[in-house]
Amino acid sequence: MPGQAPRRLRFGGRIAGFGTASGTRVALGLWERTPFGAFADAMIEAGDGHRLLIAPTREIADFIGSTYAFDEVVVAAVEWRRIAGGLSLAAGPLGVRLRLGGLTPLGRLLRAVPGRVAEHPAWLTAISPVASLLVRGVRTAGSAGHGLREYYGVRGIRRIEGVEATFAEADLGPLRPLSPPVRFGFSSAPAAPAIVDVTTTIALPREGKPALVRDREKGQAS
Repeated sequence: MPGQAPRRLRFGGRIAGFGTASGTRVALGLWERTPFGAFADAMIEAGDGHRLLIAPTREIADFIGSTYAFDEVVVAAVEWRRIAGGLSLAAGPLGVRLRLGGLTPLGRLLRAVPGRVAEHPAWLTAISPVASLLVRGVRTAGSAGHGLREYYGVRGIRRIEGVEATFAEADLGPLRPLSPPVRFGFSSAPAAPAIVDVTTTIALPREGKPALVRDREKGQAS
Protein backbone atom coordinates (compact mmCIF):
# COMPACT_ATOMS: atom_id res chain seq x y z
CA MET A 1 0.00 0.00 0.00
CA PRO A 2 1.50 3.41 -0.95
CA GLY A 3 2.70 5.38 2.08
CA GLN A 4 2.59 2.35 4.35
CA ALA A 5 5.17 2.54 7.14
CA PRO A 6 7.84 -0.16 7.04
CA ARG A 7 7.49 -3.02 9.50
CA ARG A 8 10.00 -3.19 12.30
CA LEU A 9 11.65 -5.90 14.37
CA ARG A 10 12.87 -4.92 17.84
CA PHE A 11 15.65 -6.54 19.87
CA GLY A 12 16.08 -5.40 23.48
CA GLY A 13 19.03 -6.32 25.66
CA ARG A 14 22.73 -5.59 26.01
CA ILE A 15 25.83 -5.56 23.82
CA ALA A 16 29.29 -5.98 25.36
CA GLY A 17 32.25 -4.96 23.21
CA PHE A 18 35.94 -5.27 24.01
CA GLY A 19 39.38 -5.95 22.57
CA THR A 20 42.15 -8.22 23.82
CA ALA A 21 45.94 -8.20 23.74
CA SER A 22 45.88 -10.95 21.09
CA GLY A 23 44.24 -8.55 18.64
CA THR A 24 40.93 -10.40 18.81
CA ARG A 25 37.90 -8.12 19.27
CA VAL A 26 34.57 -9.39 20.54
CA ALA A 27 30.95 -8.20 20.58
CA LEU A 28 28.53 -10.19 22.73
CA GLY A 29 24.77 -9.84 22.26
CA LEU A 30 22.69 -10.65 25.35
CA TRP A 31 19.12 -10.36 24.13
CA GLU A 32 16.08 -10.52 26.40
CA ARG A 33 13.25 -9.42 24.07
CA THR A 34 13.35 -10.43 20.39
CA PRO A 35 11.14 -12.04 17.71
CA PHE A 36 13.11 -15.25 18.43
CA GLY A 37 12.74 -15.12 22.21
CA ALA A 38 15.66 -14.57 24.57
CA PHE A 39 19.08 -15.63 23.25
CA ALA A 40 22.75 -14.68 23.21
CA ASP A 41 25.30 -14.59 20.39
CA ALA A 42 28.98 -13.79 19.91
CA MET A 43 30.66 -11.92 17.06
CA ILE A 44 34.45 -12.27 16.92
CA GLU A 45 36.99 -10.58 14.68
CA ALA A 46 40.50 -12.04 14.90
CA GLY A 47 43.64 -9.99 14.52
CA ASP A 48 43.94 -11.15 10.91
CA GLY A 49 40.44 -9.85 10.12
CA HIS A 50 38.58 -13.19 10.11
CA ARG A 51 35.00 -12.55 11.25
CA LEU A 52 33.11 -15.30 13.08
CA LEU A 53 29.52 -15.51 14.30
CA ILE A 54 28.51 -17.99 17.00
CA ALA A 55 24.72 -18.31 17.32
CA PRO A 56 22.58 -20.80 19.27
CA THR A 57 20.27 -21.99 16.46
CA ARG A 58 20.34 -22.20 12.69
CA GLU A 59 17.42 -19.79 12.24
CA ILE A 60 19.07 -17.16 14.44
CA ALA A 61 22.38 -17.71 12.65
CA ASP A 62 20.65 -17.29 9.28
CA PHE A 63 18.93 -14.08 10.37
CA ILE A 64 22.05 -12.48 11.88
CA GLY A 65 24.14 -13.71 8.95
CA SER A 66 21.76 -11.97 6.52
CA THR A 67 21.96 -8.71 8.48
CA TYR A 68 25.72 -8.56 9.15
CA ALA A 69 28.88 -9.77 7.38
CA PHE A 70 30.92 -12.80 8.49
CA ASP A 71 33.54 -15.09 7.03
CA GLU A 72 32.37 -18.05 9.11
CA VAL A 73 29.21 -18.97 11.02
CA VAL A 74 29.09 -21.58 13.80
CA VAL A 75 25.90 -22.88 15.41
CA ALA A 76 26.64 -23.82 19.02
CA ALA A 77 25.15 -23.40 22.48
CA VAL A 78 25.59 -19.85 23.79
CA GLU A 79 24.98 -19.48 27.51
CA TRP A 80 25.66 -16.59 29.87
CA ARG A 81 25.07 -15.80 33.52
CA ARG A 82 25.70 -13.07 36.03
CA ILE A 83 28.59 -13.60 38.42
CA ALA A 84 29.97 -11.50 41.28
CA GLY A 85 31.10 -8.23 39.75
CA GLY A 86 30.20 -9.07 36.17
CA LEU A 87 29.14 -11.89 33.86
CA SER A 88 30.43 -15.03 32.18
CA LEU A 89 29.62 -16.49 28.77
CA ALA A 90 30.35 -19.77 27.00
CA ALA A 91 29.81 -19.93 23.22
CA GLY A 92 31.29 -22.92 21.41
CA PRO A 93 35.08 -22.38 21.42
CA LEU A 94 34.76 -18.97 23.15
CA GLY A 95 34.84 -18.50 26.91
CA VAL A 96 34.54 -15.06 28.52
CA ARG A 97 34.44 -13.61 32.04
CA LEU A 98 33.88 -9.86 32.26
CA ARG A 99 34.43 -7.58 35.26
CA LEU A 100 32.06 -4.63 35.02
CA GLY A 101 32.37 -1.10 36.37
CA GLY A 102 29.91 1.75 36.78
CA LEU A 103 28.12 3.99 34.34
CA THR A 104 30.28 6.19 32.14
CA PRO A 105 29.59 9.96 32.01
CA LEU A 106 27.94 9.50 28.61
CA GLY A 107 25.97 6.58 30.00
CA ARG A 108 24.56 8.82 32.73
CA LEU A 109 23.57 11.44 30.16
CA LEU A 110 21.79 8.82 28.05
CA ARG A 111 19.73 7.73 31.05
CA ALA A 112 18.19 11.21 31.05
CA VAL A 113 16.75 10.82 27.52
CA PRO A 114 13.14 9.54 27.62
CA GLY A 115 12.98 5.94 26.46
CA ARG A 116 10.49 6.46 23.62
CA VAL A 117 12.68 9.25 22.24
CA ALA A 118 15.98 7.39 22.73
CA GLU A 119 14.73 4.39 20.72
CA HIS A 120 12.85 6.22 17.94
CA PRO A 121 14.31 5.80 14.43
CA ALA A 122 13.82 9.50 13.59
CA TRP A 123 15.84 10.56 16.63
CA LEU A 124 18.54 7.98 15.96
CA THR A 125 18.83 9.07 12.33
CA ALA A 126 19.19 12.70 13.40
CA ILE A 127 21.91 12.08 15.99
CA SER A 128 23.93 9.50 14.04
CA PRO A 129 26.38 12.07 12.55
CA VAL A 130 27.00 13.48 16.04
CA ALA A 131 27.50 10.01 17.52
CA SER A 132 30.16 9.18 14.93
CA LEU A 133 32.03 12.39 15.81
CA LEU A 134 31.85 11.76 19.56
CA VAL A 135 32.71 8.03 19.47
CA ARG A 136 34.90 6.73 16.64
CA GLY A 137 33.32 3.98 14.57
CA VAL A 138 29.88 4.33 16.17
CA ARG A 139 26.70 5.18 14.25
CA THR A 140 23.14 4.99 15.51
CA ALA A 141 21.42 4.52 12.13
CA GLY A 142 22.41 2.98 8.82
CA SER A 143 21.89 0.30 6.19
CA ALA A 144 22.09 -3.33 7.24
CA GLY A 145 21.96 -4.54 3.63
CA HIS A 146 19.22 -6.51 1.83
CA GLY A 147 16.95 -3.47 1.97
CA LEU A 148 17.07 -3.32 5.77
CA ARG A 149 17.59 -0.19 7.89
CA GLU A 150 18.94 -0.56 11.42
CA TYR A 151 18.81 1.73 14.46
CA TYR A 152 20.66 1.47 17.79
CA GLY A 153 18.96 3.16 20.74
CA VAL A 154 21.40 3.12 23.68
CA ARG A 155 20.00 3.85 27.16
CA GLY A 156 23.06 3.27 29.33
CA ILE A 157 26.79 2.49 29.14
CA ARG A 158 28.86 0.68 31.79
CA ARG A 159 32.61 0.24 31.71
CA ILE A 160 34.22 -3.16 31.25
CA GLU A 161 37.17 -3.13 33.63
CA GLY A 162 38.65 -6.58 33.09
CA VAL A 163 38.34 -9.70 30.97
CA GLU A 164 39.42 -13.31 31.00
CA ALA A 165 38.84 -14.79 27.54
CA THR A 166 39.86 -17.93 25.70
CA PHE A 167 39.23 -19.17 22.17
CA ALA A 168 39.81 -22.83 21.35
CA GLU A 169 41.54 -23.05 24.76
CA ALA A 170 44.06 -20.31 23.81
CA ASP A 171 44.27 -17.32 26.16
CA LEU A 172 43.32 -14.10 24.34
CA GLY A 173 45.20 -11.96 26.82
CA PRO A 174 44.30 -8.90 28.91
CA LEU A 175 41.65 -6.31 28.14
CA ARG A 176 42.41 -3.79 25.41
CA PRO A 177 40.40 -1.15 23.50
CA LEU A 178 38.19 -2.42 20.72
CA SER A 179 40.48 -1.05 18.03
CA PRO A 180 40.48 -1.07 15.09
CA PRO A 181 36.68 -1.03 14.85
CA VAL A 182 35.01 -4.35 14.07
CA ARG A 183 33.57 -4.82 10.56
CA PHE A 184 30.39 -6.82 11.08
CA GLY A 185 28.01 -4.03 10.04
CA PHE A 186 27.72 -0.31 9.43
CA SER A 187 28.62 0.50 13.07
CA SER A 188 31.21 -0.74 15.55
CA ALA A 189 30.99 -0.89 19.33
CA PRO A 190 32.87 1.94 21.11
CA ALA A 191 36.65 1.60 21.34
CA ALA A 192 36.50 1.91 25.13
CA PRO A 193 35.41 -1.52 26.42
CA ALA A 194 31.80 -1.24 27.56
CA ILE A 195 28.45 -2.96 27.92
CA VAL A 196 25.45 -0.98 26.70
CA ASP A 197 21.73 -1.25 27.31
CA VAL A 198 20.28 -1.09 23.82
CA THR A 199 17.18 -1.51 21.72
CA THR A 200 18.02 -2.45 18.14
CA THR A 201 15.28 -1.75 15.61
CA ILE A 202 15.40 -3.27 12.13
CA ALA A 203 13.10 -1.70 9.56
CA LEU A 204 12.11 -4.29 6.98
CA PRO A 205 11.56 -3.74 3.25
CA ARG A 206 8.02 -2.75 2.35
CA GLU A 207 7.39 -6.21 0.91
CA GLY A 208 7.44 -7.59 4.46
CA LYS A 209 9.37 -9.77 6.83
CA PRO A 210 12.21 -12.14 5.99
CA ALA A 211 10.99 -15.65 5.21
CA LEU A 212 12.49 -17.18 8.35
CA VAL A 213 10.63 -14.67 10.56
CA ARG A 214 7.35 -15.30 8.71
CA ASP A 215 7.81 -19.06 9.06
CA ARG A 216 8.46 -18.73 12.79
CA GLU A 217 5.34 -16.62 13.31
CA LYS A 218 3.22 -19.12 11.35
CA GLY A 219 4.55 -21.94 13.52
CA GLN A 220 3.68 -20.07 16.72
CA ALA A 221 0.17 -19.33 15.46
CA SER A 222 -0.60 -22.95 14.50
